[in-house]
Amino acid sequence: MIKFRMLLWFLGRMMKKASRKSEEFKKQLAGQDMVFQIQTEDGKAARQFIVKDNAVASKGKAASDPVFTINFRDADTGLRIMTSKDRNAFMKGIQEKDITVTGDLTKFMWFQGVSKYLKP
Repeated sequence: MIKFRMLLWFLGRMMKKASRKSEEFKKQLAGQDMVFQIQTEDGKAARQFIVKDNAVASKGKAASDPVFTINFRDADTGLRIMTSKDRNAFMKGIQEKDITVTGDLTKFMWFQGVSKYLKP
């Protein structure tokens, strides 16, 4: 559970850094104003990501009304999938029901598209 929480925190830091340093990432943020979250199904590990004013911030708690939520079966599953070198791990996770996405799927697809700019 702790490793998964740290991974989500690190993701928030990478998004924040990219919003300051990557011109391509900044372009993707233009016009976006939303809160989304990534969590375990039981909600014991959750982090919200706030996209506003061409910047990204995060908080280590669930959002009250996220535009979309990515739910992992559990923390170990989330850690395994999010750190996998297999480019198809996320899609496999959805197919195998280890991941569910609720909310606005177009915004989720936006997130999938911008994740390529997030490099450690």
